[in-house]
Amino acid sequence: MKKTLKKKSMILAITGSLIVGSFAANSGFQPVEAKSPQSNEKIENVIYMIPDGYSTAYATNYRLYKGEESVMDEHLVGMHRTYSADSEVTDSAAAGTAMATGVKTNNGVIGIDPEGNKLTSILQAAEMSGKSTGLVATSTITHATPAAFASEVESRSNEADIAPQLLENDVDVLLGGGKKHFTEKLLSEAEKVGYEIVSDAQSLNNLNKVDKLIGLFAEDSLAPELDRETTKEPSLQEMTAAAIEVLSENKDGFFLMVEGSQIDWAGHANDAAWAMKDTEAFEEAVKEALDFAKKDKKTLVVIAGDHETGGMSVGGYNQSGANLDILKNVTATGNFMAAQLNEERKNIQEVVLQHTGITLSETEINQIKHADNPAIQINTIISKHALVGWTHTGHTGEDIPVYAYGPQSNKFAGLIENTEFPQLMAEAMKIPFK
Repeated sequence: MKKTLKKKSMILAITGSLIVGSFAANSGFQPVEAKSPQSNEKIENVIYMIPDGYSTAYATNYRLYKGEESVMDEHLVGMHRTYSADSEVTDSAAAGTAMATGVKTNNGVIGIDPEGNKLTSILQAAEMSGKSTGLVATSTITHATPAAFASEVESRSNEADIAPQLLENDVDVLLGGGKKHFTEKLLSEAEKVGYEIVSDAQSLNNLNKVDKLIGLFAEDSLAPELDRETTKEPSLQEMTAAAIEVLSENKDGFFLMVEGSQIDWAGHANDAAWAMKDTEAFEEAVKEALDFAKKDKKTLVVIAGDHETGGMSVGGYNQSGANLDILKNVTATGNFMAAQLNEERKNIQEVVLQHTGITLSETEINQIKHADNPAIQINTIISKHALVGWTHTGHTGEDIPVYAYGPQSNKFAGLIENTEFPQLMAEAMKIPFK
């Protein structure tokens, strides 16, 4: 049963203010009140941006990597709790479901509560209220987070079952990877009901005016941002811009979810350079959304990761300080570098030096040579040089920062549950949502 929102008590408001104030003081973040226009006016559009796997440690390391505050920093409003119905540590399916439907469910489940009841998402509520809707991701568009907004499956792995549901739920814009999950028949049917279908960056950027759009730019997920220039795939910023352009034609407004999917994947791989580069790509998409919101003045932008991945730390290895600049020289993921190693792994030094600028010690070369997973070992060594720590390769359960801009962005202040996001968005748009 969905939680009924009640007016926040004075105690919660004070607690939330103290949390945000303390976090801001210690991390360089600034609360949103001085940066975002505040009003109780009805908003027409919501752009919901999810940097999958992102946490305060990612935010701090990215600031050090960038050398200045990120665009998100100045719009910090609070934190949210991420636990799922059956675990203190959520997966993306349960987290996405909570953030989309307002109901916590079990890990691995999408759009269905623990009792097996199908749930309604904020995207579906927006659609039923006459708004246009869109999903953008750098994963397959049928992956856990985007899927949670427009499908119901008992297992997140059923991506072939998710694809037709995205169309059945009449999502107007779908941009990402996952072409292999869309049959020719399904795409043919989509074209018959008015979808324009594109498959590369050039086609996306040269679009004429369309009402509905599907962009499937890879058979599987899109390439990591480190490798994107070697492909014909659009950036997350380009996909976000195209989605806004199509959706904003609706005079009744729109709802758009944008996921920076591979920040999470970088965390799973303990790949600090990949994490920073995909965070940079996500920030460019945020800029696109904020630019539109600042001009439009009736758009709410909400940014929040769904959980943390990898247990990233700022500093580590019993050393003081940080050395994030070293990551700027990295030109490939650890997975890519590991794939370049010859069968005997005799070219480790050459491969790593070529793509990182790091001259490995004999100890480091031997660690990679004898590793069961050479990609993880390469990433561990690079992270150690950068002084970015990791605790493991899975998710962790800490609270996650929340950023917001636009009218009613103050609704998201303090420490909230991840289930509150869709309810607060519905309140702001003044649309029914149960």
